[in-house]
Amino acid sequence: MASRLADLIRRARRLAAERDRLIDSLATEWARALRGQGLSAADLDELWAALVEDAVRRGGRTAEGKRTAQAWRQEAQEVVARVRQKVEAALDER
Repeated sequence: MASRLADLIRRARRLAAERDRLIDSLATEWARALRGQGLSAADLDELWAALVEDAVRRGGRTAEGKRTAQAWRQEAQEVVARVRQKVEAALDER
């Protein structure tokens, strides 16, 4: 049992690290794409909201039966919020 628990902990840590790498990569790509576009704060608010809605719509189709819609929405909001924070910080640097 202890071995199984240790395996699960290692797997969870590996998956979390991969998620963090993907978020960093995605934020870098978005910052590069948005830099110099002259978007207002309202434009960016709409972009992030649309990304959440798109993720919820797409994820809801692929995660049927595995997660509730509310759980999927919460995860999408958390990921987009992390990407947003990194993108906006990168855009503010310049």
